[in-house]
Amino acid sequence: MIRILKWLSVVSTLGMVFVLLGGALVTKTGSGMGCGASWPLCHGQFLPGTITPELVIELSHRLVSGIMGVVVLALSILSWKYLGHVREVKFLSFLSSFFLIMQALIGAAAVVWNQSNFVLATHFGISLVSFAAIFLLMLLIFEIDKKFDADALFIQKKHRMEIYCIIIYTLAVVYTGALVRHAHSSLICPDWPFCSNSDPLALSGFNLQEWIQMGHRLAAGILFIWTIILFIKMIRNYRNNRVMYWGWIVTVSFISLQVFLGAMIIFTMLNLWIALLHAFIISCYFAMLSYFVLLSKRSGKNRTK
Repeated sequence: MIRILKWLSVVSTLGMVFVLLGGALVTKTGSGMGCGASWPLCHGQFLPGTITPELVIELSHRLVSGIMGVVVLALSILSWKYLGHVREVKFLSFLSSFFLIMQALIGAAAVVWNQSNFVLATHFGISLVSFAAIFLLMLLIFEIDKKFDADALFIQKKHRMEIYCIIIYTLAVVYTGALVRHAHSSLICPDWPFCSNSDPLALSGFNLQEWIQMGHRLAAGILFIWTIILFIKMIRNYRNNRVMYWGWIVTVSFISLQVFLGAMIIFTMLNLWIALLHAFIISCYFAMLSYFVLLSKRSGKNRTK
């Protein structure tokens, strides 16, 4: 059974990457209404007569999401049944399925009732939480913790609190990034890092789209600086622990690449592949933070025993 769970966890993790990228692709190509105001069918038909690129993108995303819903549900049920004795498994099993279902319902509501941009922007963040839960389940099933001797790790309370805070803040930054896409604000500012490098403080003339774009850049910049500072703290305090040392090197590499890709989106005039890679890297960054949250929770409980 463990072998089956390993395969299911790998398929689920990789599949959720495609779900995340598929959702980003739908938004970036404006394919959200590719199937009309109909869900789960396209234009009320199982096989639509007229095939358009938008229809193919939207329908493909629905199919992948539906298949992954079944796979993730199977992973959750089997993990709960056979690995429920392992700490966090039941909670992660519930979390992965719950947020995946919520993501599907919000996607359906967006098609049928045409939700506002501010509601639609939550879609990616909800998918991200589901992906992180599945990723952590996979690590537990493969017993990565035992290989890195993570159970012996003690993280100081002040560092644990900072990890909790930064992952919550990351969700807020992800929301602003999704709002940029849904509000069609990706290229509203022609320069980087300011909206207009020739007049960086000209804020009074900003419209809503420009405020959304620059609000996201400011939030992302703060996240980048915060991650660098936290990285320095972790390296100084936990240099002898492999999971913290290499984990934070990977994490700071992700956020650095994320900032670079964010700038490249502007310089390449919203190149689709760079935009999708931008969505993928923030997913990896969030998954790493989620693992540190898991380690922090364990560390706090081990300390109180």
